[in-house]
Amino acid sequence: MAEVLVYVDHVDGAVRKPTLELLTLARRIGEPVAVALGAGAADTAAVLAEHGAVKVLTADAPEFAEYLVVPKVDALQAAYDAVSPAAVLVPSSAEGKEIAARLAVRIGSGIITDAVDLEAGEEGPVATQSAFAASFTTKSRVSKGTPVITVKPNSAPVEAAPTAGAVEALAVTFGALATGTKVVSRTPRESTGRPELTEAAIVVSGGRGVNGAENFHIVEELADSLGAAVGASRAAVDAGWYPHTNQVGQTGKSVSPQLYIATGISGAIQHRAGMQTSKTIVAINKDAEAPIFDLVDYGVVGDLFQVVPQLTQEIKARQG
Repeated sequence: MAEVLVYVDHVDGAVRKPTLELLTLARRIGEPVAVALGAGAADTAAVLAEHGAVKVLTADAPEFAEYLVVPKVDALQAAYDAVSPAAVLVPSSAEGKEIAARLAVRIGSGIITDAVDLEAGEEGPVATQSAFAASFTTKSRVSKGTPVITVKPNSAPVEAAPTAGAVEALAVTFGALATGTKVVSRTPRESTGRPELTEAAIVVSGGRGVNGAENFHIVEELADSLGAAVGASRAAVDAGWYPHTNQVGQTGKSVSPQLYIATGISGAIQHRAGMQTSKTIVAINKDAEAPIFDLVDYGVVGDLFQVVPQLTQEIKARQG
């Protein structure tokens, strides 16, 4: 069976969930070969093997931490040259999409971004995408070269499939462009204890109807009762009620959780573009004519200041 390269997103050896989802998808079209780079790369092997990686290629060098993107592209290209894979899968993060695009240009191949599903086809992998703010679903395949495909988080289940997961050192030669953009400082992001927005299985978002930063604690309390991430509409972010890093929408982050709860959000196309692929959508809004209700699986017409606290209380009560 053909091998499929899977780029590993990890933090000091802790593999992030989207990579494990990629391994599930990779097994549909071939044998996953994981590529782990940077500090802690070797520590990823056990988890990757548990989830189906037949081989783990690792490399560590100062360039991966000290410079942006290009050293990782050099390494992924080295893995591509060594393996000659049937496809290359990369998580659909901002960095992941840039790595994928640069690799596709280098190897002269087509690229598909933000896939939400993947299946084997007679002429190569077939990717499912959501187009035009998720108004349409399309199936696409790369017609030239080795497919390079980025996949949105929460697009596939994480499934264990233990293998030997042999670890091999990857020899990487960095090109002249690798040191073009240097990282001069880092500021750790303050932890909220909540899941990463783009990876969360449940997201609770607040919009204009929250009516002020001082009221966002209502949204946060509901999110915390569910172990969810907190999002915000563009209107709430533009008003300064919540950080831009939490914005869901066309000019913010795209999320695709199992459950999305929209509170006080009217449902403008700008917001819908960022959450329309969510598996189950619930909206709470006092305006029965709000466009968000055209999209939802379940809708509650009511004042969020009454509904959300009651919902939070009921969830906590059922949790015992």
